[in-house]
Amino acid sequence: MTRTAPIELTCVELVALVTEYLEEALTPAERERFEHHLVYCVGCIEYLQQIRDAMKLAGAAKPAEVLTQEAEDKLLSMFRGLKK
Repeated sequence: MTRTAPIELTCVELVALVTEYLEEALTPAERERFEHHLVYCVGCIEYLQQIRDAMKLAGAAKPAEVLTQEAEDKLLSMFRGLKK
């Protein structure tokens, strides 16, 4: 049996699959296509790393209920003061 090369994944398709990739929910064929795209696409490598970093930071964030009322009021005041 001859193995054929996977059909190339586009950047748009990779972005749509990134969450499933990180959750290890892709089929072996989809994972192969995803990782094959990363071999030559620097932009998607950077995007994947940004998503990993964002997930790490989100996991380290404290729940909102940890904020004091004073801190919440200060943050809300700052956001309201931002110019559009």
